Amino acid sequence: MRRLILLLSLFVSAAALGEEKPRPLMRDFMGLCGHTVQFKPELYAPVTRLVRDYHPIEWDFGDDTSYATKFPLARNGVDWSQVYGSWARAGYRTEASLIFDNLKPDAWKDLPRDAFAYGKAFASAFGPSAKTPLVEAAEIGNEPGKYDDATYRKIFEAMAGGLRAGDPKMRIATCAANLSKSGSYSKSVDCVAGLERLYDIVNVHMYAEVTGWPTWQRSYPEDPKIGFLKDIGSVLMWRREHAPDKEVWLTEFGWDATTKPAPTTGDFAKWIGSTEREQAMWTVRGYLVLCALGVDRAYLYFFNDDDTPHLHGSSGLTRNFVPKPAFHAVAHLLKTLGDFRLTKVVREDAADCYAYEFTNGGEAKNRVLAVWKPFGAAVKTALPIGAAKVLRAERTPLTAGEAERVEVKSTPGGIEVEAGELPVFVFLEG
Repeated sequence: MRRLILLLSLFVSAAALGEEKPRPLMRDFMGLCGHTVQFKPELYAPVTRLVRDYHPIEWDFGDDTSYATKFPLARNGVDWSQVYGSWARAGYRTEASLIFDNLKPDAWKDLPRDAFAYGKAFASAFGPSAKTPLVEAAEIGNEPGKYDDATYRKIFEAMAGGLRAGDPKMRIATCAANLSKSGSYSKSVDCVAGLERLYDIVNVHMYAEVTGWPTWQRSYPEDPKIGFLKDIGSVLMWRREHAPDKEVWLTEFGWDATTKPAPTTGDFAKWIGSTEREQAMWTVRGYLVLCALGVDRAYLYFFNDDDTPHLHGSSGLTRNFVPKPAFHAVAHLLKTLGDFRLTKVVREDAADCYAYEFTNGGEAKNRVLAVWKPFGAAVKTALPIGAAKVLRAERTPLTAGEAERVEVKSTPGGIEVEAGELPVFVFLEG
């Protein structure tokens, strides 16, 4: 009961936005997971300015962890100054997830020494203080489930120490963390207890799952029957109590959407994907509710897919680098709210509507109401706007081109607008 009361108080305070610190501009909140040389910076410019890279550290030292790195070149020949440089020139800010998940713990020649040296070299070469700054933050591991807790703590302390020594301005994140016991895909926050000086960000992976194996079925982000928002809320509560000066980044969330049926045999025979429409509208609403909850950044998984019908096989905003409906929906969200920050939760009523007010970071008279209904048939809803003037309203698009205009009816002191599962954005002035 006590935990329930604490969670409710968290959600109330988040909704009120009373004593919360100001929310980030949406362009500084909406991230996307990419992958090294496969990411196409020009293609994804409409959907994000923040990219999280899966950076395999064995590319940099091969099969010898004691190898003296020669950055910006990786040992396998990749030129990181060209990879991350092309992203920077396209206007992106990069976070690197330094992946050693597939490197066996006993493969390190001298784990503390080699991890420290690698972290120091990486931060010195690419951090904010470098001659050409390319990477603003680094995660120490992605989902290092093959490492026991003691070994992960050892590598975390060494690599984080190296990153701090290489560039104190580089921000450091944990691997995917949880509040329970360590598992295959995340480590307990207890692994870094007492090491608060060495990290700036608590990193979380969370998906809106109804069930895990064997269906991995997902639902809409606001669904009260699943743990998506509640579990993230618990992490935010832990942060307030134990690490109030740290940020919480959700570096993986998303939905699969394929055009193919599930396979008839094998591990994914009972897998249930989402439709392309669901992927699009749930992704947009996911960014919105996560911002309201108090997450500091949210990175969508994934940038591209090849239309494979299994878990994480069709999570991309593009399919074979061709935009999917979710791409157009997210591009519209960034175009609409990129320069705005959440300033008020007007309403959160599943039977009526969710309505969030965003204010332009430079022109406070310019506001946008994001309005939707989490589930079911659309309804007409009345919302207060004071003396503001309605400029226009448009619905989240699923295709390229101009978004559909939506009729807004004026009422005394407010408006009436249709709220459905695809969010509507009402542009206000004054």
